[in-house]
Amino acid sequence: MTAMWPDIPYPAWQETCSALHLYTQIVGKYRLARTPWVNHSWHATLYVNGKGLTTSLVPDGSVGIEIVFDLLDHRLIGQATDGHRAEFPLGPMSVAEFHARFLDLLKYLCGTPEFHARPNEVPNPIPFRDDRRTRPYAADAVERFFKALMAIHLVLSCFRTAFIGKVSPVHLFWGSFDLAVTRFSGRPAPLHPGGIPALPDNVTREAYSHEVSPAGFWPGGGGTDFPAFYSYAYPSPKGFADARPAPEGAYFDNKLGEFLLPYDVVRRSPDPEAALMVFLQSTYQAAADLGGWDRHALEAPLGQPLRPRPLNGGHR
Repeated sequence: MTAMWPDIPYPAWQETCSALHLYTQIVGKYRLARTPWVNHSWHATLYVNGKGLTTSLVPDGSVGIEIVFDLLDHRLIGQATDGHRAEFPLGPMSVAEFHARFLDLLKYLCGTPEFHARPNEVPNPIPFRDDRRTRPYAADAVERFFKALMAIHLVLSCFRTAFIGKVSPVHLFWGSFDLAVTRFSGRPAPLHPGGIPALPDNVTREAYSHEVSPAGFWPGGGGTDFPAFYSYAYPSPKGFADARPAPEGAYFDNKLGEFLLPYDVVRRSPDPEAALMVFLQSTYQAAADLGGWDRHALEAPLGQPLRPRPLNGGHR
């Protein structure tokens, strides 16, 4: 085991994780409110950077604003393109307090402190300004979570390079609080039934407008009480649940309708990066083969530094 794959048992930091999830929703909703819509809600997500999570540059009137969760020094930082900068410490507080501090930060940066003020994709959502219960902030657990995100981000980014069809960035969806990458077959999908808690059906249906093979990671709370990698297909092709994923320890969860691989299986393996890559590849292959994707046209060798793609395109 290396420092790049730290232990992040979900029960030990569940309350902190829940708080961080809601804080990212507040910041993510600011980006969502100010950024032109991009297919599949890609305009709303956060990204892993060298210290935590960032919105990237958000257009806001005459300025651009970047918001960063610094998960090493435990601060929320706002930087505007006109040179204004503001920050406040991350620590024990209520969601209402974080929300109020963030609005003040945006006002100082001459940003627009107006966005939807209720959580999405969580049961029994409480408006941010009304959620006044003090939440803990376990700084050590947050740092370990960030180190895990860095390691996972590198593997997902490498996996992404082997697909020359339409593929998402590696990004963090603050609604479900998962780091994800999605491959597309290029064909339209059946209308999604919707029904995701506290998420408008038209958003869900646009997100799943085309056939997909998504994979990613959540720290826990998304149907499990442990951190796990997941992989699924929409629409799920016949026989998908019966496919045999790798490595040992991966399985199909019938309740979630997804393949799961516990984070600890990867962390404890002799080669965590290879173990995760095998999971990503084996579950994608099941989705693509059973779904009849044109793999020859969509796939390529893993990308290499300073080595352009061959002109003859993809290969199986």
